Amino acid sequence: MAEQITDAQFESKVYHAELPVLVDFWAPWCGPCRGLAPVIEEISQEFSGRLLVYKMNVDENPISPAKFNVQAIPTLVFFKNGEICGKHTGSLSSNDLKELINTKVLTAWVSTVSLLAKDLQE
Repeated sequence: MAEQITDAQFESKVYHAELPVLVDFWAPWCGPCRGLAPVIEEISQEFSGRLLVYKMNVDENPISPAKFNVQAIPTLVFFKNGEICGKHTGSLSSNDLKELINTKVLTAWVSTVSLLAKDLQE
């Protein structure tokens, strides 16, 4: 299940995460956000152990959305090693989100981990 986080938790949960992170910036009044919610939950379960999935209510937590220039919701922001590695605004299907995660987020992350492991062995 995707965990709700706050501005106060953002640094520890996202910047210091050992896995890639997806943050879903949303609000309860947003129809497309509510429509995307089941997709986010599915992704959270399917990618468990490979991707951390968080949700942030932009009405209750205005600092982080402003910091990442979130001007419309839903906005999905992807992080690796504390850096933004992707961003998507608007709703999308489960298959499209899976493809985005696999091609833009996890592929590069796995390559980085493999290179680090190789360097440690040498």
